[in-house]
Amino acid sequence: MKKFISWNVNGLRACVTKGFTEFFKEIDADAFCLQETKLQEGQIDLKLDGYHQYWNYAEKKGYSGTAVFTKEEPSSVAYGIGIEEHDKEGRVITLEFGDYYLVTCYTPNSQNELKRLDYRMEWEDAFRAYLLKLNSKKPVIVCGDLNVAHNDIDLKNPKTNHKNAGFTDEERSKFSALLDSGFTDTFRYFYPDKEGIYSWWSYRFKAREKNAGWRIDYFLTSSALDDSLIDAKIHTEVFGSDHCPVELVIDK
Repeated sequence: MKKFISWNVNGLRACVTKGFTEFFKEIDADAFCLQETKLQEGQIDLKLDGYHQYWNYAEKKGYSGTAVFTKEEPSSVAYGIGIEEHDKEGRVITLEFGDYYLVTCYTPNSQNELKRLDYRMEWEDAFRAYLLKLNSKKPVIVCGDLNVAHNDIDLKNPKTNHKNAGFTDEERSKFSALLDSGFTDTFRYFYPDKEGIYSWWSYRFKAREKNAGWRIDYFLTSSALDDSLIDAKIHTEVFGSDHCPVELVIDK
């Protein structure tokens, strides 16, 4: 049995001052994935006894970035998806283990007025192709801030957000295409109708206090792993970022 955690920390240095290390130790995950670390190499010295650390930094300082901390040493590690235009922002790390891949991803945000939506669509197709290539070799566990609420049930105010970044028809249809290509949304696998459980809340308008949130952080798994899934959780009780951690427990 293995426990995986994914958390968009929205700046790891800030998160470390708000309880990151305590949660990390308490949850005792086999692998712990981060998005939006907002770091360059050498800007933090994180002592995590018993874990191998892997970091992918954006070229732009203080922006994006991912990391994975794992107890088991992977047989190989890849940074990015092998396409230069998509690999400048430190958004993907892939760890290969004996019988599966673990991928963490921080999907590009379509931004205000959807100014990056066209790029996002290119990213979605390239990332899906990348995952399917991995999946042709062995099952994949992919996690991270995928920057999309899939259905109305996945955010507090679907009507007013319909054409906003993260809930456009275009982004949602790309997410559907990924699931249809052979992946399972693990939280919905266990809780198909559960409402009011979100993983991100705006820092504005007391959104978290009011639970006016979005579920945009995921664990997706190859359909071949469905019978191995044990539990999925969203740790809404954990603060330290505008996102909360999400969890997957799987019989691996």
